[in-house]
Amino acid sequence: MANTEVYFTTWCPYCHQAIALLERKGVEFTGIDLTNADAETIQAMRERSGRTSVPQIFIDDRHIGGFDDLNALERAGTLDALLGDKIAEKV
Repeated sequence: MANTEVYFTTWCPYCHQAIALLERKGVEFTGIDLTNADAETIQAMRERSGRTSVPQIFIDDRHIGGFDDLNALERAGTLDALLGDKIAEKV
């Protein structure tokens, strides 16, 4: 299974939607909570993604983008291939 990382905040509805989509698919991911993060952690996400908003999602170090980008991959039927062979839709 792919290494998946999600930068998020606890108050962001798009973050909750992205996490819920990954959880429905049974994806194990590393969550990086920026809610009360130090400036270095926030800056690292900005440098890595080139963006300032959350969520920011990475699959195998490939920047996917935010929830809209993740959801577009799901609707196009290409997300599972990025996540790996062991994805089992739970919905």
